[in-house]
Amino acid sequence: MHHPAEHSPLGKSSEYVSTYTPELLFPISRATKWAELGLTAQTLPYQGVDIWNCYELSWLTASGKPVVAIGEFAIPANSPNIIESKSFKLYLNSLNQSVFDSANAVCEMMQRDLSAAAGAPVGVRVRSLDEVAREGIASLDGICVDDLDVAVDGYGHPRPELLRCDDTRRVDEVLYSHLLKSNCPVTGQPDWGTLVVDYSGPALDAASLLAYVVSFRQHQDFHEQCVERIYLDLQRLLQPARLTVYARYVRRGGLDINPYRSSEAVLPANRRLVRQ
Repeated sequence: MHHPAEHSPLGKSSEYVSTYTPELLFPISRATKWAELGLTAQTLPYQGVDIWNCYELSWLTASGKPVVAIGEFAIPANSPNIIESKSFKLYLNSLNQSVFDSANAVCEMMQRDLSAAAGAPVGVRVRSLDEVAREGIASLDGICVDDLDVAVDGYGHPRPELLRCDDTRRVDEVLYSHLLKSNCPVTGQPDWGTLVVDYSGPALDAASLLAYVVSFRQHQDFHEQCVERIYLDLQRLLQPARLTVYARYVRRGGLDINPYRSSEAVLPANRRLVRQ
């Protein structure tokens, strides 16, 4: 079975176009991967968003002077399509030698193009370097599980059978790990990330969560589908009153992708972590 990204620019030599070309955006239907997880657009057990941050956003003013900025994009988790990351990068690079009257004009244009590709309204912010710099690097609340002593003997695919919980003890806690790694399903390139699990329910065994996270190490899938798989595995085990699974991935090609899936109608603060 061919991967939905087979015909995308991923893994292929690409000419970098430097004038505005919205046709470069390559949407990929979420339906195929939802079906693998036993889901449809009508049965998604979560709400959420994919937050993308672009650190290579630039255009020209009317006088020909370049502007650089940081772009922030929020793609709804229930949108019909994701946008393939290399095509996103190529699209953003097509703005480099294009003239715009203002940052607002750039923002409105990107919102129109990205919403058309995703099949749902995409939130867009264009931010100055000073604004983002003032926010600094964020630290995570909760308990880091990375120093726990676990034995690992498999890295090829996610192993939900490793997860354990204590049904006799209920907690409200946040666990996180910096050891999330998966591989691009088309190019095989590594994707590094930090995983956050925020839940209320039977106490999740922290060591088992760490072993489960490490089992993704050679798994091939996009960021969004990894987080959705983790969410579903934890939901089945815990049957929690509340569950949020959030990943902050390290940037590649000037873009970082941060999928957020939650039982709650709350959106995350988009705060950059140390590896981002």
